[in-house]
Amino acid sequence: MKKRAKRRRVSLQKSYISNPLAFVCNLALVYVVYALCRLAYLCENWSVLSEGFDALSFWNLFKGCWMFDTSAILYTNVLYAILMLIPLHWKEREGWQQVAKWIYLLVNSLSVIANLSDAVYFQYTGRRTTASVFQEFSNEGNLGDVVGVELLRHWYLVLVGIVLIAGLFFFYQKPKGELELTTLKSKMLYYAIHVVCFGLYIPITVAGMRGGATTAVRPITISNANQYVNRPAEAALVLNTPFSMIRTINKNVFTDPEFFPREELDKIYSPIHTPADSIVQRKKNVVVFIMESYGREYIGAYNEYKGYTPFTDSLIAQSLTFDLTIANGRKSIDGMPSILSSIPRFIEPFFLTPASLNEVSGLAGELGKVGYESAFFHGAENGSMGFEAFARTTGYQKYFGRTEYNEDKRFNGDKDFDGMWAIWDEEFLQFYALKMSEMRQPFFTSVFTASSHHPYKVPARYKDIYKDEPGDPNDMHKCVRYVDHALRLFFETAKQQPWYENTIFVLTADHTNLTTEPKYQTELGVCSVPILIFDPSGEIKAQRRHCIAQQIDIMPTVLNYLGYDKPYVAFGQDLLNTADEDTWAITNNNGMYHYVKGNYVLLFTEDGKTKAIYDYKKDWYMKQNLLGKTGEVEKQMEREVKALIQSYMERMIEDRLTMKEKKK
Repeated sequence: MKKRAKRRRVSLQKSYISNPLAFVCNLALVYVVYALCRLAYLCENWSVLSEGFDALSFWNLFKGCWMFDTSAILYTNVLYAILMLIPLHWKEREGWQQVAKWIYLLVNSLSVIANLSDAVYFQYTGRRTTASVFQEFSNEGNLGDVVGVELLRHWYLVLVGIVLIAGLFFFYQKPKGELELTTLKSKMLYYAIHVVCFGLYIPITVAGMRGGATTAVRPITISNANQYVNRPAEAALVLNTPFSMIRTINKNVFTDPEFFPREELDKIYSPIHTPADSIVQRKKNVVVFIMESYGREYIGAYNEYKGYTPFTDSLIAQSLTFDLTIANGRKSIDGMPSILSSIPRFIEPFFLTPASLNEVSGLAGELGKVGYESAFFHGAENGSMGFEAFARTTGYQKYFGRTEYNEDKRFNGDKDFDGMWAIWDEEFLQFYALKMSEMRQPFFTSVFTASSHHPYKVPARYKDIYKDEPGDPNDMHKCVRYVDHALRLFFETAKQQPWYENTIFVLTADHTNLTTEPKYQTELGVCSVPILIFDPSGEIKAQRRHCIAQQIDIMPTVLNYLGYDKPYVAFGQDLLNTADEDTWAITNNNGMYHYVKGNYVLLFTEDGKTKAIYDYKKDWYMKQNLLGKTGEVEKQMEREVKALIQSYMERMIEDRLTMKEKKK
């Protein structure tokens, strides 16, 4: 009898901490699941992350992963933690525990889905997805089709997800039954234990969410991941998607770093462009091609191999082009402001920040002041990706999308729709050429193509011409070949139009896409897009300049060539009037700025520190950090990048993106 009573007392005492123990075990299970998701992420993107992977410090990598996973797990499981640890004995009831279990399964299953889905999306962005993704695709009606295609293409990740979610279910630790608190002593003991557990949980959780317990620690952000890796691309491996999304919800994107007083800042760098005393005005038409995902990797003229774009190669031979040509972002919504308004992507896409409500100009707005008619063309559903809204904001007078294409009786309407995104490029570019003949000269137009895109299809009539070649691992290649063909047909039609000889053509891409060549999987390689200027009259000389060009240079280069006689704001440079050695480019990825000038690329953190400097001409794969070894070069580049960042931030915050005085 005494032995039974003793066993019952021991069992009762153990049951007092059954809930906290189960909670700890279940959180430990989530850590394991996050680790397996990260392994899947690494395997899916091994071609990009393998370069330099052996140089990573395992201990640093582990610390970084542990810190960011801890933060994400504590954020996402806060409701579950409260249900399990709150010092109320009602939580011991079966119904309460069932609710807690299903909340746990729901939030952590969503985390698994987010992490594994992002393993696929990384191929296109080179970074973890942030909260801005919800705004980015808010106007798209075909997401269900896109997701369906990706589920089939990446069935193995779907299987991994099912296994991990099933593991959460089957290995979930349930507390050991209900307690019977029949005596005052048992109640006092129960509440004492649970108040202590809940009291410990609160400071531990706050510290875990912040990334540290000391007062010197600020809440960790995405940019903190860079301290645990050697390359910004590797920061995605340290981070996890739930953390990236949570920490960017309602984030104050722009803050003034205050590196310099205003007077000194403007002497180092100013985005204000003023016309020269003597300018030659040219009333030429301007046509800008923004080619979807048309990376330099695919273009033979830029490489030692044949490539997939014979017509583009021939166009480059007749154009002004440059040695290093850089995209200022990794998404379509980064490319639009960069190319058309000379606004690079810093931290988050400009479209999706509060600064998008600022007064903004661009090529269309500025040329409209001197009598140009302007139009933007995009063969997708009107409103897609927010392009129509941006076009109107920046001064375009007309917009031609899928709706306008369908209304044109010269074409076949939705019979030419690709079934997923937009009108096929061949037909839409013909529409583009003919619509420009209906515009008053001089005009400025731009077109955003669509066919070189997921799900990597070409029109049925070309399936035996542009197809996957044996041994070719890149689905993009057949699409690029088709788009190059569509571009050739456009120019055949354009040459017959009355405006052709009086037009300059600018061709670039919004960003890169799937890569197979190692040199295009590096920090600069993943940003390498074509930038070329073609002038049929030959006034702009066809040559290869040994300098750096970037998307944000297009606006000032075009305006200055046309002899635009008004001051304007553009963050880029006029490539026609800047010495080769003074050209530069800047990008931001995973919280790290890359500032390229001369032979060097400087890596500068969002916290205001230089992390590395490389001689990219000798060390394209960035293996030899020359920090502290380049003397004045490093100091001057740091000074310049600070001025660039500060000028950008101040103008975003103060609504100074145009020359017009802000109303008081």
